Amino acid sequence: MTPCRWLGQGRHWHGCSSSPDHRPLTHPGGSTVESLLQAVAVIAHDRDRNLVVTLHYAANSWITASAWTIPGGKVEVGERLDEAAARELREETGLLVEPADLRLVHTVQVRTGWDGEHPFLLSVFLATAWRGELTNTEPDKHLDAVWSPADGLPLPMFPTAHAALTHHLSGGRGFSTYGWDDEGFDPRALIGA
Repeated sequence: MTPCRWLGQGRHWHGCSSSPDHRPLTHPGGSTVESLLQAVAVIAHDRDRNLVVTLHYAANSWITASAWTIPGGKVEVGERLDEAAARELREETGLLVEPADLRLVHTVQVRTGWDGEHPFLLSVFLATAWRGELTNTEPDKHLDAVWSPADGLPLPMFPTAHAALTHHLSGGRGFSTYGWDDEGFDPRALIGA
């Protein structure tokens, strides 16, 4: 078998099925496939009070204005998605859930991440039971961690979080996309991008 190698000029890989640095792979016929990074998020929903956990993300090097989101982050190499979701919820809010108690409720395929380069797949889980009290455990990253009314989500909000929340809360489709040209609504408007 020929080893995987970068051909450079044509900007495609030869002899491999995935690119180690997430560059598009060119296949016969001109179609491209990209490796997707994995990310997770958690909708912590107190159904009795109709509240969801939201985080007020501070402006930093990759976002120019503060915006709201839900707990989540990158999946570590070798980590299961449900375990990553439980870890992110704990790290960002102090709320504890068992991975087995999380339910996958939405997936967002993102064509280009906030870094302007890497596509990713966001798996969104639902938590309806937890232990602990909501706390802003990452004050260097988040301005606040609060219970927000499910029928009055704070804005501006990250488009992926907004899509996952609105689809889930309305009983909508369990899959959405972000970044394709044929999408009628540009969710970047939610954060002023």
